[in-house]
Amino acid sequence: MLQLNPALPLNTPKGEGFAHFLIDYGPESDLYWTVFITETGEIWTFANKDVRASKNITLGRSSPSQPPRAPARGVSSEGRGPALVPLNGKDG
Repeated sequence: MLQLNPALPLNTPKGEGFAHFLIDYGPESDLYWTVFITETGEIWTFANKDVRASKNITLGRSSPSQPPRAPARGVSSEGRGPALVPLNGKDG
C-alpha cells in the first residue's frame, strides 16, 4: 500500500475524487485506488480499469474518457444480490 502525496485527482464511476492510496497485490492483480469522492465524501476503492485521470489542460488531457458508471447500490450487475468485489482482485 502506498499513500499518495499529493493526492491524485481521478474520475471514477461514483464521480470525481482524489486518490489517497494505491494498493498493489502483485503482478497478477489490478492496481486498486482508494478515492475520496468530492461530492459525497464517500471513500471507495476502485480497480485500475475503472478509473481515469482527470482533465489537465496543461498536460494536454482536455477531455479524458469517463469510466463506466457504477451499478445501482447494493445490487450486482446481474441483479442477483449484493455486488461483491474480491479483495485479491480475482473472481474465484
